[in-house]
Amino acid sequence: MQRLRGRHRFSTLTAQILLASLSLLVFTVALGGFLFSMISNQTLDQQYQLRALGIATTAAQMSEVRSALAAGDPGHVIDGIAHQVMAAAQPDYVVVSDKEGMRFSHPDPALIGRRLEEPVAVLDGQTHVGFDPGSLGRSANAKAPIFGADGSVIGQVSVGIEDTEVLSNQMQNIWLITGFSVLVLALGVVGSLLLSRRIKRVTFDLEPAEIASLLQEREALLHGIREAVVGLDDRGKVTVINEEARRLLHLEGEVLGRPIAELLPHGRLRDLLAGRLPGADQVALTDDALLVVNRMPVSTAGRSIGSVVTLRDRTEIESLVRDLHSIQGLMEAMRALEHEYANRLHIVDGLLEMGDLEQAKRYVSQVSAMSRSLGERLRATIAPPELAALVLAKVAVAAEQDVQMEVTADSRLDHPEVDHTELVTIVGNLLDNAVDALANTPRPRIVTVQFDDADGVFIAVRDNGPGVPADKIDQVMVDGYSTKDPRPGMRRGIGLALVSRIVRRAGGTLDVFPGPGGNFEVWLPATAQAAVEDRSVGV
Repeated sequence: MQRLRGRHRFSTLTAQILLASLSLLVFTVALGGFLFSMISNQTLDQQYQLRALGIATTAAQMSEVRSALAAGDPGHVIDGIAHQVMAAAQPDYVVVSDKEGMRFSHPDPALIGRRLEEPVAVLDGQTHVGFDPGSLGRSANAKAPIFGADGSVIGQVSVGIEDTEVLSNQMQNIWLITGFSVLVLALGVVGSLLLSRRIKRVTFDLEPAEIASLLQEREALLHGIREAVVGLDDRGKVTVINEEARRLLHLEGEVLGRPIAELLPHGRLRDLLAGRLPGADQVALTDDALLVVNRMPVSTAGRSIGSVVTLRDRTEIESLVRDLHSIQGLMEAMRALEHEYANRLHIVDGLLEMGDLEQAKRYVSQVSAMSRSLGERLRATIAPPELAALVLAKVAVAAEQDVQMEVTADSRLDHPEVDHTELVTIVGNLLDNAVDALANTPRPRIVTVQFDDADGVFIAVRDNGPGVPADKIDQVMVDGYSTKDPRPGMRRGIGLALVSRIVRRAGGTLDVFPGPGGNFEVWLPATAQAAVEDRSVGV
């Protein structure tokens, strides 16, 4: 167990950084110290050899030494001069000898008059430097020739500085190198600890194995879910994104590290991802999808690290909800018509019971004419048939809500080249908004619809409700904006935004006029069929 604990201790990020830094520093300092020591020792050797050479050359050029040596030093002055040189220049020895190697001076008086153990090296007339074992021990040595009056070599001066002095200076350098190395190692340890603390703080005190495991889990989770996920840092740059998010946001190429403002066009969707529009389950429309957006800030250890945005594609579900709502409205209208026709049948039955056949016949003719008139007029003036059927159904639904919906007598629409689905979506949303706007308003509640195909497709829907305030005109076409109460299971603030996108893609215009009274006018060019096929939410 203790062995396992020890292993774990040395596997931590701090320990790894410390060991790696120390190993590198020890190797670097040791190699540098070795090289510096070698160079320093060589330099010191050369310096001491040159110092000895300077002393030897100076002594060899002294006239007293040259004349005394030439005469055989009868007065024994050479040894005295050598001691004066030693006292002045502080070499360890100054030995003067003739060309046969006979010593005339030496620190040891017993060796004066004896021959050198080695041959005279300066007979070639050149100076010589090196390390000489000598009778006094190893020393940095320099030999200089002594020339006679005729220019011939008559002797040599050998000057030495013992190795102990050289070694003393070398040891000083070694201690200096050692102290510097210890200081560097100490700074390296402190730097490694500070670096590891910084890394651990950035990585939230996680070890490398834990970071690798989290990365694997994150990738598996990120690409294994159906929801679109986008991770953003505090500067709004994308740090994480999965394939579903790329698909819904139409992002291609390199995305990571780029600000969301560069990736998405200006609009509600970009504001939601950037956090400028707060709230849960916010709705945003794109050209081909209805997205539900949630943005959650993320913090660790009390420190904000960004946010996570999830996007859900609700296009098909919202379309089904709206279709069900339309069917529910039609069913309510049919129930109302059922009650109305039941009452009419009761009237006919009563007239027949009373035997008033002529009155019953006139009543039946009158009811039949009223029922046929609007449907026949719509079929004759409005194309495609799907649009005429939609308007007829909306009239019945509006009547159930005590709203009178009228189609102007001069309405005409017959442009087969215009996309029928787009027309149905536009008209359906505008009529639904007009009927909803008249809720809780005083009677009479009137909605007027006008169609014109003289120059493209013109659609106008007007009501006598409160209308759109002048300062809200730009907001009513923004995704998710609505002044109406939420409807169970159905999202508000989508209809006009959807109409606006369809009209814009078709190259048309949508005009909203301020109240009182709602007034929405749509114009589409006759070539609207060339627009991109609508895959957005239906009516």
